[in-house]
Amino acid sequence: MILKYIFDLVVSLIGLLILWPVLVIVAILVKVKMPGGPAFFVQKRVGKGGKLFECHKFRTMIPVKNNEGAEGKKGDKNWSTVSVAGDSRITPLGSTLRHYKLDELPGLWDVLIGNMSFVGPRPDVPGYADHLQGDDRDVLKLRPGITGPATLKYRLEDEMLADVRRLMSEGKFLPQKEIDKMTDQELAVWYNDNVIYPDKVRLNCYYYHHYSFIKDIQMILCTVLGKKMEYAGEVI
Repeated sequence: MILKYIFDLVVSLIGLLILWPVLVIVAILVKVKMPGGPAFFVQKRVGKGGKLFECHKFRTMIPVKNNEGAEGKKGDKNWSTVSVAGDSRITPLGSTLRHYKLDELPGLWDVLIGNMSFVGPRPDVPGYADHLQGDDRDVLKLRPGITGPATLKYRLEDEMLADVRRLMSEGKFLPQKEIDKMTDQELAVWYNDNVIYPDKVRLNCYYYHHYSFIKDIQMILCTVLGKKMEYAGEVI
């Protein structure tokens, strides 16, 4: 994957040089429209080999008290690693940034310094990827990516999880009585952990075992243009 590494290095540098005005404008908008916290959201994520690194994004949520502007942490009353469209923590500007993936632009820096790649599995918070077992740990042999097959398939994951009660009922993943007892947030976490995340692992393992630089370019283009593509026997 030497070509992949060279591509990441060169394109991320070019991207930062070209897009720095956009980065500055978005940072100012975040500070103005979402006062009380930093422009950037920095969080420890699991990288290649299971090593932790600091992942950078634009902040899209209201700041959490005593967390230095981060978007949440275990122990906070309203903390959750799973967010849905309409989540009260997400601001109107944050929702727009997420929808158009503009919150991911600071990730160009993570790519430039070698912590991430343009294409790969999304970097998870501790407790997910670092707990994978068996062949699923092949995911950890990859540098996390800004985009990737799982990211493309679940590009509207927030909107999907906003309708999770219907998805749970139609899919009959749990008895209806149990579903009725759970809050929407609890259902979103359950659906993510038991349906979405295992499917993401499957796609990312396929990516590792069937790597193609041409497919990388196609995934990047599909991400930028909002298009779909055929991959691993399905349309993502």
